Amino acid sequence: MKRLLEALFGLIALTGLPYLIYLVVYYVRRPTGTPADTWPREPSVSIVLPTYNEAAIVESKLEELVELDYPMENVEIVVVDSSDDGTAELVETFFAGRQEPKLTLIREDERRGLATALNQAYAAAANEVVVKTDCDSRLAPDAVRTAVANLADPDVGAVTGRNAEVIGDSEVEQGYRDIQTMIQILESHIDSTLIFHGPFSAFERDAIVPIDDDSIADDTELALKIRRNGDRVVFDPDIHYREAAHSEFSKRREQKDRRAMGLLRLLWRQRDALGRHGAYGRIVLPFNWWFMVVSPWLVATGIAVATIGSLAVAGPFGLATPAGVLAFTALGSRDALGPIQPLYSLFDTQISLLRASVSLLRARAAGDETSHDGTWSPDEELREVLQ
Repeated sequence: MKRLLEALFGLIALTGLPYLIYLVVYYVRRPTGTPADTWPREPSVSIVLPTYNEAAIVESKLEELVELDYPMENVEIVVVDSSDDGTAELVETFFAGRQEPKLTLIREDERRGLATALNQAYAAAANEVVVKTDCDSRLAPDAVRTAVANLADPDVGAVTGRNAEVIGDSEVEQGYRDIQTMIQILESHIDSTLIFHGPFSAFERDAIVPIDDDSIADDTELALKIRRNGDRVVFDPDIHYREAAHSEFSKRREQKDRRAMGLLRLLWRQRDALGRHGAYGRIVLPFNWWFMVVSPWLVATGIAVATIGSLAVAGPFGLATPAGVLAFTALGSRDALGPIQPLYSLFDTQISLLRASVSLLRARAAGDETSHDGTWSPDEELREVLQ
């Protein structure tokens, strides 16, 4: 029993130490805002919008884009579409008779995945700055203006923003995003951040390089490659967007597990970046490897050791340990944990990362590491929330 307790406390200490170090560094440095040397400017901008069966929401998204606080004569909207529900026709109708912004519509004959679509759209984008956004998100009016101010810094090649409000009031997602904001602000002030967000990312056009056709972490992959090529990629908390999300455990899995799988696969494919590219490879990437690759297995092992220890000491009453974990999960997925809700947000993310790790290991064992081709199915429930 003593050895089980020692193992349990050791696992807790090992799991928590990097987070404790992060908190200490954060509160010592107290970073705020973007680290970029910003100044106002109005370069030409191409806004890339990939669509797949978005007929219910594409017009409201386009309305949002043409009403952004930015001169529309400097804007091109690049829509790349593989829908079979008339989305492309709605886009053409929306722009019929409009002088500005300019529309570039790319119709795909077959659906080949988001990364392939984005590579086409980025290649077609004609302007100095390329912004990528998702149809199922909503942008603050000043998002593009704030982004191009960041990209005025000659050392910065890409910038992303924060989910300032979760549509649907998911406290699980909001708690995680708040924690992620702290992490990304510190990463950006140290060197560069890792994770870029699909609802809003902006890139210098000359810095864009092709991404893997089967990528399921396309925005983060592009940002990572830009950093490897020498430019910084930063997070600006003043760039705001809104995105819908679930709190319920089962509904979150498809959305979060897919994202987790994409990030894990990207970290593995780009593992040779560890230790290179300044503080990015020496600090930022190792922390993300810990958080995404190592920590989920330590959490799972800790729960298993605690359960075995409880059963050894208390017999059947030791089942209170796994029951407590299940109760924590059930309450957390209902946004019912009050002040400790952010802890559940982290736990929920660790579950997705663990599940994604297992799926990737199984695929690799089966010799099928490219089974995930980057296609996705729209979440109809979240689209109803947007409407």
